[in-house]
Amino acid sequence: MSESDESNEVGRFNVSSKFWRVALVIVAVFLIFAGPTYFSYLLHTILNVNYLASVVSGFVLFIIGFLLMLFLIRKKIIT
Repeated sequence: MSESDESNEVGRFNVSSKFWRVALVIVAVFLIFAGPTYFSYLLHTILNVNYLASVVSGFVLFIIGFLLMLFLIRKKIIT
């Protein structure tokens, strides 16, 4: 293995494979865009959760997606 391959391993996942690259990018984008909108709507309207709690949970999902995107950029998975 080269040095770049070893740096792209996180735990047991080899994030340099195409499957994990695509999957992690899709998850990050889903969390960034669908987290604050659709998830908040689902919680507030359908599950009758307090509005503030649904907005805060959507914001938390946005932050998680943003941090995942930063991780992918720093590991040079996304160029």
